[in-house]
Amino acid sequence: MRAINTYFEAIPNNAKEQKRFDRDQAKFDKLVAKGKTPDYKVIPAKIIDLDIARHNIVEIIDKLVSVYEHAVENAKTIDFDAATVAMIDFFKEKAQAVAYRVTHIVAKNKALKLMEEVGIPEPRKRYRQYPFQFSGGMRQRIVIAIALAANPDILICDEPTTALDVTIQAQILELINKIKKERNLSIIFITHDLGVVANMADRIAVMYAGKIVETGTAEDIFYSPAHPYTWALLSSMPDLDTNEKLEAIPGTPPNMIYPPKGDAFAARNKYAMKIDFEEQPPMFKISDTHSAATWLLHPSAPKVEMPKIVSDRIERMKALAQKSKAEQQ
Repeated sequence: MRAINTYFEAIPNNAKEQKRFDRDQAKFDKLVAKGKTPDYKVIPAKIIDLDIARHNIVEIIDKLVSVYEHAVENAKTIDFDAATVAMIDFFKEKAQAVAYRVTHIVAKNKALKLMEEVGIPEPRKRYRQYPFQFSGGMRQRIVIAIALAANPDILICDEPTTALDVTIQAQILELINKIKKERNLSIIFITHDLGVVANMADRIAVMYAGKIVETGTAEDIFYSPAHPYTWALLSSMPDLDTNEKLEAIPGTPPNMIYPPKGDAFAARNKYAMKIDFEEQPPMFKISDTHSAATWLLHPSAPKVEMPKIVSDRIERMKALAQKSKAEQQ
């Protein structure tokens, strides 16, 4: 415990050094704002680095674990439950004063680092600018940086490419993929763009009226769709080889303030049966990775083939995928 006390209470707090840093940084930023490129770097103040703090705390915990393991092997009269609780309480008390101590300089440095990570050019210059001075793509990058600030395990992207032109869309998607790999993130990608889904997703959940109606791998959904709504989506999606007329989904979505009694898609589903208007279908398992909520999968349901426009599109997608794979090899 003495070692931990020493660590936490020995965190430097040099006010003079901090003033020096603030003064030098202000001069540096003024030069940058004027369009000049300073030929020097500002030496940071000696303040706590949160990453180093976490690393040191983990090392201390590892050492304590070793001590406890040794004690367990050599003693039988110690109440280790009580001792462990006391140690955890002690850590919480000591760490709380540090964990939330984020100075302006620490926050700024992290912001600059995140801006650089998401591809914002000249982050020190951009740091002082307002949103209206950024392009749409750059604003989207800033939003991604904000989302990454808390070091999340899961990143939720809700229509991240909306209102962006095709070139910028591709850049944002490439950035998200890059971040996913570098940070080992899981990403929940919410979009109505099936082309984006095909390029980004490992697993897909198709939703209608607030409910998941089909779920599976990307291959399951695009090559073996089973729900009429998924068929309708694929039927209305154009591609470069489309010759036939695209099919629009008839009708309008239901008012979920007054949800329908049966399947929410029944009124727009040309394959709907009587039971669709009376009872919501359960999720039927198609394979270990693929499920769909449609009465068409019930063993007693009549056999219905997917629309020809969908099956033709699937064949084209498979051929295109094979061609692309061959070219890469």
